Amino acid sequence: MLLLVGLGNPGNEYARNRHNIGFMAVETIAQRHRFTPWKKRFQGQTAEGTIAGDKVLALEPATFMNLSGQSVVAALQFYKLKPENVVVIHDELDLPPGKIRVKKGGGHGGHNGLRSIDAHIGKEYWRVRLGIGHPGNKDLVSGYVLHDFAKADQSWIDPLLDAVSDNLPLIVDGQPELFMNKVTVATQGK
Repeated sequence: MLLLVGLGNPGNEYARNRHNIGFMAVETIAQRHRFTPWKKRFQGQTAEGTIAGDKVLALEPATFMNLSGQSVVAALQFYKLKPENVVVIHDELDLPPGKIRVKKGGGHGGHNGLRSIDAHIGKEYWRVRLGIGHPGNKDLVSGYVLHDFAKADQSWIDPLLDAVSDNLPLIVDGQPELFMNKVTVATQGK
């Protein structure tokens, strides 16, 4: 079983924020792969489905970004999963818009959602980093991530979310490098 976590902040006012691209990705995956309807569980909302023959639990923590680890650890403990069975999809300031990186373990890079998850389950989980770009000045970061994507960003957001969803079976099959390559190829020039 795989625990697929999208990071973001709950509520309609945050729905299109740059910080919520993890929620956007998990919602696209759940819809494309015909997961069950969302229901409240584990201090968040979950939907269940099957991808590449494996059960996948999608989770959107409703604890706000800084407390995401509370929701993740609740689901992890309930299903008796290990951190390596967790894939977290999140926004990444240090990648250009639309770029993707996948890695297991590592630091939080100042991302408060990852910092919270690290504190609750350790660092040995998978991270799918979706680039949102950087505002250019660290003093502008908070306002940048908590503002909606611009209309012009739709030209790369939708193809990125589609490619992540379409190629997710590769992550489930234990092929994160091939997943990253396929998403990169599918979104080149977008």
